[in-house]
Amino acid sequence: MDLVLTSLDDDKAEDIVTIDLRAKSAMADHMVVATGRSTRQVAAMAQKLMDRLKETYRLTARVEGKDTGDWVLIDTGDVVVHIFRPEVREFYQLEKMWQDAGRVPAT
Repeated sequence: MDLVLTSLDDDKAEDIVTIDLRAKSAMADHMVVATGRSTRQVAAMAQKLMDRLKETYRLTARVEGKDTGDWVLIDTGDVVVHIFRPEVREFYQLEKMWQDAGRVPAT
């Protein structure tokens, strides 16, 4: 989890939020939601995070949406990461679905 948050912060992600899912869902322990300013930044942040996960933990995460860069989902098993462009994040309002699950600002 710390690597995910550090990676996103280093790559200038905005509005990073963590949601504790341990008592709410079996799909993962935590969800991280972040925003990038453009499709290029979203895709780059996702790629760098995947590279860091592989380098540090030898973990190959499942990824969806990296080619379009509007919304990238990275599933590491314990942590699910969503990186959005601002308009897409506002449209889907993913945090609201998990509002009662323990939304916590990351920094």
